Amino acid sequence: MKNVVIIYWSGTGNTENMAIGVMDGAKSEGANVKLLSVQGAKVEDVLKADAVAFGCPSMGTEQLEESEMEPFVESISDAIEGKDTALFGSYGWGNGEWMTDWQERMESYGARIIEDGLIINNEPDEEDIEKCKELGKLLTKA
Repeated sequence: MKNVVIIYWSGTGNTENMAIGVMDGAKSEGANVKLLSVQGAKVEDVLKADAVAFGCPSMGTEQLEESEMEPFVESISDAIEGKDTALFGSYGWGNGEWMTDWQERMESYGARIIEDGLIINNEPDEEDIEKCKELGKLLTKA
């Protein structure tokens, strides 16, 4: 059984809903899943996991949330190497540049990105949640 950790930051609840969808998908494949808001996450959570998903919405000028998610992502730069990794998040404007930049950054840390980052405009609908569940399933098979 794979150990999957999902770490996210959410301001409006949209990315949290996505995280729950990713969790549901991974659980449906029999994974042991830990869902954590970034405030409660530790580097050790990443180290102990077989696969990791990170969620963060686009903020400001298409960047990660600066006070909690950005420092956490920086702190796991060594821990993520070789880990099967998925990224997801919601956005309300822009073209998804924050996700492309984030994915390139994680790859530079040595993460094995299993699928291009999943971005959803504003609140995820039923179809979007299904995409999140599929991403969670992929985490268990990578």
